[in-house]
Amino acid sequence: MATGIEPVNREKGDTWPKILKYNYEKYGDNRRAMRHKHYGIWQPYTWKDYYLSVKYLALGLLSLGFEPGDKVLIIGDNAPQWYYAELAAQAIHGASVGLYSDLTPREIQYIAENSEARFAIVEDQEQVDKFLEIKDELPLLKKVIYWNYKGLAHSDDHMLMGYRQVLQRGEKYEEEHPGLFEQNVETGKADDVCALVYTSGTTGATPKGAVHTYRTMRAGADYHLNLDPWHDNDNVLPYLPPAWMTEQWFGIGCHLLSASTLNFAEAPETQQRDTRETGPSIVFYGARLWESQAAMVQARILGAGGIKGFAFRLLMPIGYKMADLKLNKQKPDLFRKILYSLADIALFRPIRRSLGLSNARICYTTGAMLSPDVFRFYHALNIPLKSLYGTTEGGALTGAKNDEISLETVGPAHRGTEVKITDNGEIIYRQPGVFIGYYKDPDKTAEVLKDGWFYSGDSGFMREDGHIVFVDRVKDLVELASGDKLAPQFIESRLRFSPYIMDAWVLAGADGAYASAIIIINYDTVGRWAGQRGVAYTNFAELSQKPEVYGLVKTDIDRINQALPPGARVKKYVNLHKEFDPDETELTRNRKLRRRFLEERYCELIDAIYGDKTEAPIEARVTSRDGRTETIKTTLSIKSV
Repeated sequence: MATGIEPVNREKGDTWPKILKYNYEKYGDNRRAMRHKHYGIWQPYTWKDYYLSVKYLALGLLSLGFEPGDKVLIIGDNAPQWYYAELAAQAIHGASVGLYSDLTPREIQYIAENSEARFAIVEDQEQVDKFLEIKDELPLLKKVIYWNYKGLAHSDDHMLMGYRQVLQRGEKYEEEHPGLFEQNVETGKADDVCALVYTSGTTGATPKGAVHTYRTMRAGADYHLNLDPWHDNDNVLPYLPPAWMTEQWFGIGCHLLSASTLNFAEAPETQQRDTRETGPSIVFYGARLWESQAAMVQARILGAGGIKGFAFRLLMPIGYKMADLKLNKQKPDLFRKILYSLADIALFRPIRRSLGLSNARICYTTGAMLSPDVFRFYHALNIPLKSLYGTTEGGALTGAKNDEISLETVGPAHRGTEVKITDNGEIIYRQPGVFIGYYKDPDKTAEVLKDGWFYSGDSGFMREDGHIVFVDRVKDLVELASGDKLAPQFIESRLRFSPYIMDAWVLAGADGAYASAIIIINYDTVGRWAGQRGVAYTNFAELSQKPEVYGLVKTDIDRINQALPPGARVKKYVNLHKEFDPDETELTRNRKLRRRFLEERYCELIDAIYGDKTEAPIEARVTSRDGRTETIKTTLSIKSV
């Protein structure tokens, strides 16, 4: 296996707890490691705070019966305690198992059983209630520890324990066992298992736990730091918790190795506002968030009208022209530079400020391929956005330097990786960051890991300059009756660039007859648009079926079709009566489509589309997060383009 990767700060140690201890000894109370906004005030935490929180939490777990090899479930929104919990489990030779905060009790139960977790560290009452609902089905689970006490201060369930109480137990445990924590940290090894990272389950199957060691995790962090060095004065504001593999590389690995500052928003709803306050220099979002931000900006401009709308229409072409010149490695002339500087002062800089990206020098998108429309939009604003490619199981594979960014590619492979394209167009690779297997599932492991090569399941090809082009999932590519290839993700991403479209699902029918699109309108933006034109409606379902709204959506489909081969163009479309919902298992928790499940749920609608019907009655059971269900009945129009 290739090992050309250059380790960053090798002297700090070969495990995350060792690197944390190094930073504590070097910086102590003299440098900030984290900031967390709480009740409107940014609370700083030094490297000493980080280290001691991890230490006493780890010792508290030992006092409760934690043993080497134990797994700790961690559930909650981004907060320092999430990271303390992961490092604490690892420091005493255990492993973390991260979960998204919006998982249902049954989803949590599956992962808890599959990972054989004995402890859970959770954020608040909402997560505690989920565990109380399923605790009888989890005989291995010993304790559920919560860090937000609201509504739980007087709980008397023996399984529950407050975070501060565990820290107090840890301090007492150290008095009885001096030096034990430090001994545990020092005896950790690079090849120890440190985390189980569960896949998103896009196929509709149950998620699988990808087993990673410090060595495999470190490889991903080192690749990115070699690509774009981080500095100790960098500000980072994570969007998702380390249940997301990218956050394992960045928020855990790159942060520890660079001694930069992590900033945590007060709540998911305040993320945008808190980002503006911190002005992060390093930003990494999933593709869906970059798309929704671009659509939001356009929606705001459309809603503003007047001078702002005129300025946007006048100046954005200047930005697009400059972006095209840079991306094509051409130098703008002096007149173009002056013109762009004026446009930057008048429009682009205020937009960057509104997005919290004024200071952003490194901007990554990952999780899916952004459309060229979205990329050009951000580069027109002088935001250096670029795609990365990596997977939960296979680790980080690609990334481009800022002067090598290409709209169509995810960059060249990192040094130290080997890449091949199989006969059916699948990307396979091997490198030091490949996982060691799925937890308790050797058969599934053998399907994707062969002779050290990870079979990604993604389709793509390599250009002559070494850049890799991601196309789509191999199983999602469709050969149409016209002979053209349909890559649904490419069309879906371009449709989501519209301020009027929240989501899109592109399909081709059982025999690949032609491309159709099922559209989820952006209820807020379309609602404002309808109000300005006197279009009456009472709810999402009614608004989605208005003829005027179908005409609005058709405008965007026509725009997309112009860039597609004639045989691959969208020929029919339907506005769905509701949003796709992860609680209905229509989306994964990181908002990817579960295509196989959608095909089963909406099979009658698909039959109507490809049966040349003009409308389709639909009845759907909708389950809210509190468990209540209701049935929606409506008739959906099927329109031709």
